[in-house]
Amino acid sequence: MPKLAAFPKAYMDPLCVDGSMTIAEWIELASKLDVDGLEFYSGFLELSRPGAASAAREQVEERGLSIPMLCCSPDFTHPDAAFRQLEIDKEKHWIDLTAELGGQFCRVLSGQRRPEVSREEGIAYASDCIHACLPHAASAGVTLILENHYKDNYWQYPEFAQRMDVFCDLVATIDSPHFGVNYDPSNTFLAGEDPLELLRRVKRRVVTMHASDRYLAEGTIEDLRREEDSVGYAKRLRHGEIGQGLNDYDAIFRELADVGFDGWISIEDGVDGFEQLQRSAAFLRQKIRQYWPAME
Repeated sequence: MPKLAAFPKAYMDPLCVDGSMTIAEWIELASKLDVDGLEFYSGFLELSRPGAASAAREQVEERGLSIPMLCCSPDFTHPDAAFRQLEIDKEKHWIDLTAELGGQFCRVLSGQRRPEVSREEGIAYASDCIHACLPHAASAGVTLILENHYKDNYWQYPEFAQRMDVFCDLVATIDSPHFGVNYDPSNTFLAGEDPLELLRRVKRRVVTMHASDRYLAEGTIEDLRREEDSVGYAKRLRHGEIGQGLNDYDAIFRELADVGFDGWISIEDGVDGFEQLQRSAAFLRQKIRQYWPAME
C-alpha cells in the first residue's frame, strides 16, 4: 500500500530564506498530520550545519515517522560543461544527504529551459548528468526520481522537460534500477496537457508521486505562460486543497493501482492554512484505502 508523506509547501521561505521556522518546528507541526513520513528540501537553511541531518532524522523517527524523500533542484541544462559538473557535484552531495536522513529517494530535474539550448542539446545534457549521478546513488542505496516539473521556486526559467514529449524522451534515455519517475499530475496542466495521458505513458516507471491540486487565481493558462520566465512561480498560479481542483484522483489512483504502485505519495499543499493540509491528507488517505483495499 502506498504511504503518505508531507512536504512543507507553505513554509518554504520560512525554512529556506529567512529562517523564521526551524526544522524542529516543522516536524512538530507535521507530526499532527495523518502521514507516515516527511519529505525534506535540500534548501532548508539548517541542513547546512554539521550534524543537522542526523538530528532531524532522530526527531522524525522519535515520532514514528521517516524521511523517505529529499526534494532538490539540480540544473543540468546549462550550456557550460563546468557549470553542469558543479550541478552533478551538488546532486551527489544531496544523494549523500538523502542517505543521512534515512531516505530512499532523491529528486533530479532536467534543468531550466534556457532559450539558447535546443531540445536535443537539453535532453543530452540532462541525460548525461543523470547518468553521471547514478553510480553514486547506487552506492548510497538511493533512487533518483525525475519529476515532470513546472519550475523550482527560485529559478528564472521553467523546467526544460516540462512538456510531455520532452519528459518522456528524457526518461526513455535512462534504464537503471536506481532511477524512476516522480509523477506530479498538477504540473501537466501547466504545460496545457492531460495528466492522465502522461501517467499512462510513464506509469510503469513511477516510483513516487507529488500530490497536489492546482487552480488559477485569475486569468488563463495562456496568461500564465506569458509569465513563465519571471523568477519563481507566476503569481496567478495557486496550490489548492487536494480533491477540490482540476485533478481526477480516482482516475489517477486507478491507473497507479493497476500497475501495482506501492511507493510514497508526498502532499504539496497547505498554502491556505494547516487545516487545509489536514483535509488533503485525510482525502488522500481515504483514496488510498479505496484503491488498495487488499493491502489493508
